[in-house]
Amino acid sequence: MTLIKIETNQAPAAIGPYSQAVQAGELVFLSGQIPLEPVTGELVAGGIEAQTRQVMSNLAAVLAAAGLDYACLVKTTIYLVDLGDFATVNRIYGECFGPVPPARATVQVAALPKGALIEIEGIAAKS
Repeated sequence: MTLIKIETNQAPAAIGPYSQAVQAGELVFLSGQIPLEPVTGELVAGGIEAQTRQVMSNLAAVLAAAGLDYACLVKTTIYLVDLGDFATVNRIYGECFGPVPPARATVQVAALPKGALIEIEGIAAKS
């Protein structure tokens, strides 16, 4: 199987030895996105709401680079530093999907890179 690297400057560059996304057959595996502003690479200010919106924007940019959109996501995982932010994240996340949102898991973690409050990864399907 041939793996295809998905890359865009519309989302933050990888901060380690990984790809923004990799296509394997008809599936696209999106690395976790944290709330970094793509141009500066800096964490966005404004708390969990601003950070969630930036993460969703970053995911949309990586999906677009693969020729996809939110409707193509079949599974996501949300990592939160504080599950107390769940309702806010859920509201913003839900604005991005239609009647068939992806399957999802949400977990609380001790910490995220660069002091982020949220990270979201996903799997999307082509066709």
